Amino acid sequence: MENVALVTGCSSGIGDATARALLEEEWTVVATARDTDDVAALANAGCETAELDVTKPAQCVNVVDDVVERHGRLDALVNNAGYAQLGPLEDVPTRRVHDQFDVNVYGPHRLIRAALPHMREAGDGTIVNVSSVSGRVATPGMGAYNASKFALEGMSDALRAEVDSFGVDVALVEPGPVETQFSDRAESELDPLEGSGAYDRLYEFFADASAVNGVGAVSAEDVADTIVEATVSSNPKARYPVGRAGKIGVLARFLPASVLDRLYSLGMSLASRVQSRD
Repeated sequence: MENVALVTGCSSGIGDATARALLEEEWTVVATARDTDDVAALANAGCETAELDVTKPAQCVNVVDDVVERHGRLDALVNNAGYAQLGPLEDVPTRRVHDQFDVNVYGPHRLIRAALPHMREAGDGTIVNVSSVSGRVATPGMGAYNASKFALEGMSDALRAEVDSFGVDVALVEPGPVETQFSDRAESELDPLEGSGAYDRLYEFFADASAVNGVGAVSAEDVADTIVEATVSSNPKARYPVGRAGKIGVLARFLPASVLDRLYSLGMSLASRVQSRD
């Protein structure tokens, strides 16, 4: 009997690539998205698909229960759905911070709660939470996103110890910059903000997509390969940084705050100079 994985956020990028990579490992993959039209290509590739908005509690429960009812098992849950709310914290309304947490934190929590009873009963299962280097070190203009990923990291660390005795594994995948449409969505989250006028340099920094993607971005397929590694492992690691920028970035948390602050200031100054030349 094939192993069964439920993957969220499969409309594009990492989720799409993860679903395809798990198919290649001969898993049964249930690929989800808010609109099933967005995962039609995955259905054609051999995935099962389901409508899932991770902000809807009842839908989270129903999708998980339906998978178990149809297949008799759920071996892996990949919490990939997410987005980045950019902007200086003063300019980001609290309702937008709530929306950020609703998708990036509460969504995974809803699905974890739905999946765990089935995994505990089976005495086996893996939960892979897709975090980010931004969940290990915070950067100016990304405070809401940083906070959501820091929360996901803390939740995962606590959960890993809580469910270990039930045979359930919990792993975090932490990409650095990724070559996906993620940055386009992130930049669009800046547009509706009513700026205070005090953070022009930050807005200039994020005006260029390269400032968001950064140098050394990895492909969605690279991240997917790492997710699959964590998913199929009988003893997955707690964390999987992805890409050179991701591996170096997570080490930045060990630097003194004063050094990080200075590096951020220099980085924004350099970006402003480059943009002024353009």
